[in-house]
Amino acid sequence: MSKPIYICGHRNPDTDSICSALAYAELKTKLGFQVQPKRLGAINRETAFVLSHFGVEPPELLTTVRTQISDLSMDIIPPASPDISIQKAWTLMKKNNCKSIPVTDGEGQLLGVVTLSDIANKYLDTLETPILANSRTPLHNIIDTLSATRIETADQPDQPTENFIVTGKAIVGAMSPDALDPYIEPGDIVILGDRQDSQLKSIEKGAACLIITGNHTVSDRVVKLARAKGCALLRTPCDTFTAARLINQSTPIGYVMSQDNLITFDIEDYVDVTKDKMLETRFRSYPVLDGERVKGFISRYHLITSRHKQVILLDHNEKSQTVDGIEQAEILEIIDHHRLGDLQTESPITFKNDTVGSTATIIANLYFEHGISPTTKIAGILCAAILSDTLKFKSPTCTHIDRATARRLAAIASLDIDTFAAAMFASASSLQNRTPQDILAQDLKEFNIDGHKIAVAQINSSDTETLTTLRPNLIAHMEKQAHTQNYELLLLLITDIIEESSECLAVGDKRDLIAQAFNVSPPTDANPTILPGIVSRKKQVIPPLAAALRNK
Repeated sequence: MSKPIYICGHRNPDTDSICSALAYAELKTKLGFQVQPKRLGAINRETAFVLSHFGVEPPELLTTVRTQISDLSMDIIPPASPDISIQKAWTLMKKNNCKSIPVTDGEGQLLGVVTLSDIANKYLDTLETPILANSRTPLHNIIDTLSATRIETADQPDQPTENFIVTGKAIVGAMSPDALDPYIEPGDIVILGDRQDSQLKSIEKGAACLIITGNHTVSDRVVKLARAKGCALLRTPCDTFTAARLINQSTPIGYVMSQDNLITFDIEDYVDVTKDKMLETRFRSYPVLDGERVKGFISRYHLITSRHKQVILLDHNEKSQTVDGIEQAEILEIIDHHRLGDLQTESPITFKNDTVGSTATIIANLYFEHGISPTTKIAGILCAAILSDTLKFKSPTCTHIDRATARRLAAIASLDIDTFAAAMFASASSLQNRTPQDILAQDLKEFNIDGHKIAVAQINSSDTETLTTLRPNLIAHMEKQAHTQNYELLLLLITDIIEESSECLAVGDKRDLIAQAFNVSPPTDANPTILPGIVSRKKQVIPPLAAALRNK
């Protein structure tokens, strides 16, 4: 199943950014796309009021779109139990065209990894090692490996096949009975043909299992002695040489698997970090885990064939305002109503940028252009977003398109614009119980103007009494932020919608630009600057600041 396309507004999202993402996600879904609305920051008070009023859940937080292992086309290899034979593991490797198999327990947790190298190294050591005993090979592995059957009359009720564990070595009884004496020890497995005397001798010496090759039958005398001594009898169609060659392939993979110094990655790990770890090692492939469970394997090849996350950006087109890791993502669309920023794409995209007062205006009209009517809830939040961004049509950015669109949406949502707008602005107007950090972060945008890094935050409030008390702490916090983020200029606009003016707090090395840009007295900490008629950051603040920077 393909991953969804993320639709998100800017960092420190406002009502327009959040509501536009929710509405556009609904439209794209109706048009057949698999999308998810996201937010890049906390929901502010005004937006929370809007979503609560219309009963709409806020979008989930998106912290980054950096490429993760979950974005890779992994090799999906079914895990194996630690008790299957290395022959079975080799068969699975050929079937799945892979060179590694994850080994898991009954709960699906990773125990280790078995590779072709693990199998080869252990198998080549078998001449020097009693590998069947050391690995505690179960008898059913031997039966499977040699295509053997257990001679029914030799079945011992007190020692069923599934509980029979090899404790001795495997030898070939290709010699006279007397010559077998020095070689057979209790618990051994003896591979031999149809010589009854050798069969009886092996049982008497304490062999735990006889493997009769060539599908030969055994006499009642041998069966009777085997039953009395607790010796299992197997019959295999293989000849003695083949049986001797294959039997060590019944070794459980739990004995040969790699488990020490095993390097694994989590499904949520970032590819750039994964790449660095791979460069420090020389393994062919690496297990990927989701918690403790194996999801698949990745190799260096997978890193160069990764699938980037796909995003649609709303209400911004500047890198400083967008989601972390955008350079690793694929931007499919940008819908905005601000100046052109510095984002770049590798291929042509849909870019819609209109001179209207709100992104929600553009989104609403996309509904109408497709002949689709938004639901009552979506029409409500779109109307609220337009009212918020245009300050109920008082902002100089507002156009007749915004007014007409908002009224059309209000009709769908059965909304009284004046009553609702008053309640919405009141929800965010009070500054009581708000910290300087909260106020500054509510709606802050960064801008890069001719190499100068500035930031402008804006909040709508007419709570002058609380502002007077908060102002010293606000300025102190702004100075700290300007130093931490290397802002040459950091502004906070406290906009009074009713008075249609903004108080401007400014810090930074280029604070004197305020006087030049707005033809006012230079701001000081003791005397905040009042900007009459200034309510729009986009149209009334950024352009004169940019001009002042260039002139200077």
